Amino acid sequence: MTGVLSAEVLTGETVELLQAMIRNKCVNDGTAESGYETRNADLLRTYLGSTGLDLQGFEPTPGRASLVARIEGSDPTAPSLCLMGHTDVVPVNESGWSRDPFGGELIDGEVWGRGAVDMLNLTASMAVAFRHLAMTRFRPRGDLIYFAVADEESGSAHGMQWMADHELDSIRADYVLTESGGLHSGSKEQPSISVAVGEKGVAWRRLRVRGTPGHGSTPFKADNALMTAAAVIQRLGAYRPAPRFHEMWTTTVDRLGVDDETKRNLLDETLIDDYLESLPRPGLGAFLHACTHTTFSSNTVAGGGASRMKTNIIPDCVEIGVDVRTLPGERHDDVAAHLRAALGDLYDKVEVEVIMDDPASISRTDNPLWNSLERALARPFPSARPTPQIEVGFSDARIYRNLGSIAYGAGLFSPDVDPAEFGRRFHGNDERVDVESLRLTTQLWLDVVHDLLG
Repeated sequence: MTGVLSAEVLTGETVELLQAMIRNKCVNDGTAESGYETRNADLLRTYLGSTGLDLQGFEPTPGRASLVARIEGSDPTAPSLCLMGHTDVVPVNESGWSRDPFGGELIDGEVWGRGAVDMLNLTASMAVAFRHLAMTRFRPRGDLIYFAVADEESGSAHGMQWMADHELDSIRADYVLTESGGLHSGSKEQPSISVAVGEKGVAWRRLRVRGTPGHGSTPFKADNALMTAAAVIQRLGAYRPAPRFHEMWTTTVDRLGVDDETKRNLLDETLIDDYLESLPRPGLGAFLHACTHTTFSSNTVAGGGASRMKTNIIPDCVEIGVDVRTLPGERHDDVAAHLRAALGDLYDKVEVEVIMDDPASISRTDNPLWNSLERALARPFPSARPTPQIEVGFSDARIYRNLGSIAYGAGLFSPDVDPAEFGRRFHGNDERVDVESLRLTTQLWLDVVHDLLG
């Protein structure tokens, strides 16, 4: 097969591949034994096998495989481009879903399932675009790499970080496209499409609270670690660090298409907190708050002592998992200062273990990849402009940026997709993506590759 396939055929391939990846149920719960990304790596190896390209598999931990494919460039001095998508998904509470979260059903023009948004839709569309380029004998000027990576959802120790530490030559690239971007916003007069050029830092912490074990029948004046942990969690939940605007905040607000009064509230550090407090949840407020504040979310509680937590045992140790997201410029010591301010006199009763400590990262936009993205986005949406933004979550792009690469979160979704609703599907119930967005995104990868490397 060397002919050019229609957009309809390529979109069909993307839908089918996405459905199969969802059904493989590569759930990453943060333990080394979870993920099972080898299932999706094997699926992609089979899908790309007909290209005749050399496919490399890497499995640093049993069941945690990543896959790399490459189309060699004709000019060794030309820049290289990597299309990177992760193959793991987060756990799911099936009782909150209207459909089977791992059924991969196509219902009314939407593919349902865990990972349909984050980010198997992009990983699948990248594979379809890459295979199409290979089958049509496309010869890029610089290397074109497809990288399906494991363990993005839990910090990358079994995926991108391991590859960067041990197999860098296999994945090294000047330019990288990954998650998340491609949503429409702004006014009709000035429409914009988001491109993630950076992301907040991630500083996960495990807070360990110790007490004295005892029998649950005599709790009077007991040194109960769980009670202290509850107070720690409450103080973190009540903590309100001051807002701070990063270099791209003004651009983000300009592209929202809001009225002048709202814009004034969002651009004034003395007004923004009261304004955000007035907004309903769920809604845009949580995202805007995360864009302008260091955030702390206490998400897990577990017994940390030698004995198992039990109803009639006063626990001697409790561990709290805290997801901290930092603003550009903040480092390890800043996180410690925040924790001290939040916890007050409880700070000295807590042991702090660092789980992740990656600072915020940003890529410049004065380069050929940005220019290629701009032209590719203009093909279906001539009046829209790409808008650089900093993501409030983290991705494997941060590791590529640390290696010196230009890395963007991209994609291209239908203008009918509401950004707020779309955002709620990340790690949420009833995650799904529409077929039109899959068509647009698959074509975007093809257009960017041809423009940048053709």
